[in-house]
Amino acid sequence: MEKRTKIHAEDGKQEILITREFDLPLALLFRAYEEPKIFEQWMGTKVLKWENKKHGSYAFETSHNNNVVFKANGTIHEFIPNEKITRTFEMEDTFFPVQLEYLKFEKITDNSSKLIMHIVFQSTEFRDQLLQMPFAQGIDRAHNRLQEIAIQYS
Repeated sequence: MEKRTKIHAEDGKQEILITREFDLPLALLFRAYEEPKIFEQWMGTKVLKWENKKHGSYAFETSHNNNVVFKANGTIHEFIPNEKITRTFEMEDTFFPVQLEYLKFEKITDNSSKLIMHIVFQSTEFRDQLLQMPFAQGIDRAHNRLQEIAIQYS
């Protein structure tokens, strides 16, 4: 099955660009990133903190067999509903440093929208290490779940 989430990583740059078109109205796509109940479902995670506002923060964790296997947190720097979120993202208990994420939400039609994620890493080495992991498959699967779950909230 072809991946619908596209990842572009230019050689020698410390950033990636992720794009995905959804068969969802813009407001519904944004809600999937705004509302913790929806986010938990499509990410398969538990939200610990969720303050979607300028200078707010967030934290979530993912468990498997009652053991926490992944924790992440960050600070919200810009939050404009149905338009953009600028935030930091830190994977706890890993060697990866904090990254900066620019999420932009665009309307395509009344029933479709696009997410553009511009992620900046501390170095090309950290970016390349992340890309060697099953990152692309994971984000594509998560976005597929987002598409399936968010439509239930229309």
